Amino acid sequence: MANLLWLQGGACSGNTMSFLNAEEPSACDLVTDFGINVLWHPSLGMELGDNLQQMLRDCISGKIKLDIFVFEGSVVQAPDGTGEWNRFAGRAMKDWVQELSDVSDFVVALGDCATWGGIPATAPNPSESVGLQFLKRDHGGFLGKGFKSKAGLPVINIPGCPAHPDWVTQILVGVATGHAGDVALDEFQRPKTFFQSFTQTGCTRNMHFAYKVSATEFGQRKGCLFYDLGCRGPMTHSPCNRILWNRQSSKTRAGMPCMGCTEPEFPFFDLAPGTVFKTQTVMGVPKDLPEGVDKKGYIKLTGAAKTAAPQWAEEDMFVV
Repeated sequence: MANLLWLQGGACSGNTMSFLNAEEPSACDLVTDFGINVLWHPSLGMELGDNLQQMLRDCISGKIKLDIFVFEGSVVQAPDGTGEWNRFAGRAMKDWVQELSDVSDFVVALGDCATWGGIPATAPNPSESVGLQFLKRDHGGFLGKGFKSKAGLPVINIPGCPAHPDWVTQILVGVATGHAGDVALDEFQRPKTFFQSFTQTGCTRNMHFAYKVSATEFGQRKGCLFYDLGCRGPMTHSPCNRILWNRQSSKTRAGMPCMGCTEPEFPFFDLAPGTVFKTQTVMGVPKDLPEGVDKKGYIKLTGAAKTAAPQWAEEDMFVV
């Protein structure tokens, strides 16, 4: 039996809603099949007031062993580093986060806000929000660059806005069943099993990408969303087109550009009107190119591809 505690800082509860929709395995499977004991969760926990505070203190003292600490949302440090803008159970949430992280075997940051700071940490960041071990791309975050949990691992980051539910439950099962050593992490502490490939992998629009045929509006079933509509699928590490949402679809399959929400810089650009769903270009070349592609190579490749594009690449090939 592995004790799991889940707290929520500066967040919208989106990752909790996603988690509750998990299917492989489901949230219930974690308890019934994989021996995870959910000590408390902001949407599921029964304890309130003094009882909750006592349980948290028992975790910190070691009276209750804390195996997995899951944190959702940014760590709010405002005003002036006190954290008083986000109080929980009688004190600043950040103080609970620090002490619970120090005694937990594993610490899991869930969602963009907990991993990189997310939208709350976007400049000018009045809430002084940070992720558990990163602020955007900067290693450090709230717990510091050198932090390691009692099991010797840094914070396990599962980004996304929200994170896919099965990414969450599969990692929790791996940790709870003694397979944490098999969870290889990338440079941003994301599990490689999910974040080594790109969103573009498995995208049904890859043929349109190859022939540089662009979609012109949301919801179109033909055309690539990268060239004009700001899709970040070729630059974003995620399995959204391999592990489909609701077992049915993904943003790009539905005609919605990938927003790159599993990358540290999310949300990209300055969020000014016209910057989010419009590909930013310099002299007609996208400012951000697929990983490993330089500007000269891109110009040569796309020029040849567009010239060679067959008629069918311009058509809607999906008849059902």
